[in-house]
Amino acid sequence: MSNNEKKTPAQQQYDKLNQKHELKRPVLKNCLRAFFVGGLICTIGQAITYFYIYFFDFTEQTAGNPTVATVVFLAMLLTGFGIYDHLGQYAGAGSAVPVSGFGNAVVSAAIEHRTEGFVLGVGGNMFKLAGSVILFGVFSAFVIALFKTILMQWGGL
Repeated sequence: MSNNEKKTPAQQQYDKLNQKHELKRPVLKNCLRAFFVGGLICTIGQAITYFYIYFFDFTEQTAGNPTVATVVFLAMLLTGFGIYDHLGQYAGAGSAVPVSGFGNAVVSAAIEHRTEGFVLGVGGNMFKLAGSVILFGVFSAFVIALFKTILMQWGGL
């Protein structure tokens, strides 16, 4: 028995009307926007990496940390000025997946709860969404380091 057989004629008529007026999502356009904006954010990150390598004498291995911090900081600034929200509306997941989405998540929660005060509002709610990301990242790094240590002790890697 299908869903349409269980519905009354009025419900079936409503479903047809709803399907007729439902907006079609431009999936391909949304995917392309996400791809290109996410790629642009990553290209900017790569340019920042080269900036640290050429002007501050970092190596490719050591330039990663200041690059991540810079990208997160820039995303936080853009969120504070209201620009990153427009970028997120345009690009969707393309703006959320890179590390810049982390900075946006932290500052968005802080801005949303600023009326509750700096300690309980901003400080208490700043890491609601980002806290789980931090916890998972730290825990994953610990587990991987533990496995690597065990393998090096027993396997002689």
